[in-house]
Amino acid sequence: MTDSFNYTRGTKPLLISMPHNSSKIPISLAKRLNPEAQLSKDTDWFIDKLYDFAHDLGVHTLTPAFSRYYIDLNRDPSGRDLYPGADNTELCPTTNFNNQELYLDGLLPDETEIEKRLETAWHPYHQYIAKVLGEMVDEHGYALLFDAHSIASEVPRFFEGKLLDFNFGNAGGKSCSTSIFESIGKINFLPFSAIYNGRFKGGYITRCYGDPANNIQALQLELSQATYLDEKTLEWDPVKAVKVKIHLQKIIQSLLDWKHA
Repeated sequence: MTDSFNYTRGTKPLLISMPHNSSKIPISLAKRLNPEAQLSKDTDWFIDKLYDFAHDLGVHTLTPAFSRYYIDLNRDPSGRDLYPGADNTELCPTTNFNNQELYLDGLLPDETEIEKRLETAWHPYHQYIAKVLGEMVDEHGYALLFDAHSIASEVPRFFEGKLLDFNFGNAGGKSCSTSIFESIGKINFLPFSAIYNGRFKGGYITRCYGDPANNIQALQLELSQATYLDEKTLEWDPVKAVKVKIHLQKIIQSLLDWKHA
């Protein structure tokens, strides 16, 4: 555990990144946030718990120390929008998923503070992704990066209606081999629904590191929180979670079984 992230080493050429797993907000920041913002409700809740089987499979895992409200590790540091023309949250968010202000009046972060957050949290996380992927390529000849996310099943700010359950993205085919999606596509997800490169095509991490020509394959899964949470209370639902974890294990195993050409 470093000050800004937690890394667990594996033995296989697969890294699971969970950039929005933490709900922790530094005390110095919490004092400047609205009471609702201090709850960090836009967290990808319990992602580490959903993938707790990964270590036994030899998979590397990487999780952040701080909430996405401190800095969003899945956003471009230049501030470029992930989805041009659509509503996007910033590198250092100022509003939540309900479009409510996060900060108390007059207490927004300035450029100096944003640079400090980049230096202390964003860059260390990304430097470690690059390091681990590079080591995998050196040892195994290729690397797989699985960026694990979840989101509320209904977020009108970002999409209409109710989100499908399993939302896979590989930057429209650019960040990983078609054969990887074909392998995942053979999984029977029933009773759940699944879609590929729909509303969520992969965030900055998937797009930045996915480089099939240089033996690095990257994809993202945006999982509907309705599959494993009580969405009203944001509490873990063990009955739901058992069912969805069966499919998550199949996904991770299919990546481990994928044969690099």
